[in-house]
Amino acid sequence: MTEAELIAGCQKADTKAQKLLYERFVAQMCGVCKRYLRNEMDAEEALLNGFMKIYQNIDRFEAKGSFEGWVRRIMVNEALAFLRKKELLHLAIDDSHVQVAGTSGADQDLAEEELMELLRTLPSGYRAVFNLYAIEGYSHKEIADMLGITEGTSKSQLSKARAMLQRRLTGQEAITI
Repeated sequence: MTEAELIAGCQKADTKAQKLLYERFVAQMCGVCKRYLRNEMDAEEALLNGFMKIYQNIDRFEAKGSFEGWVRRIMVNEALAFLRKKELLHLAIDDSHVQVAGTSGADQDLAEEELMELLRTLPSGYRAVFNLYAIEGYSHKEIADMLGITEGTSKSQLSKARAMLQRRLTGQEAITI
């Protein structure tokens, strides 16, 4: 089934098309949700809520961008909403002074699973901004709008997340969950 046929089927609430859409995107979107939420059950709940929103709002997809990008944006928004509700997303700048180390390729050399595990150890605010910027490719302005923070706070949270990850990679900081 082509993507256009899949979308048309879902717009008609065809359960076969909905099942195919789910099967086509579940693994990838589960990974997206897991990057934002520490607990696997929370990630699965956000994933299922995201698919429900996709099915309910598929008529709003305008085919101006990629369908996968539209699906991903819904999942990211659902994971962020879950963070706000469940983990009380903390994005305020704290009083600690984090020294940002020089740019290193250490985080790029890790296997994806190891990086995912390290990302789960970050405080929720750092994790959200890091994921949105470094992985999803959003600008600081977009992140600020999505999270209701300033661009400066977004930049600060990203710097602190990178510094924390780098310290943990070099063994200068213990990993706690």
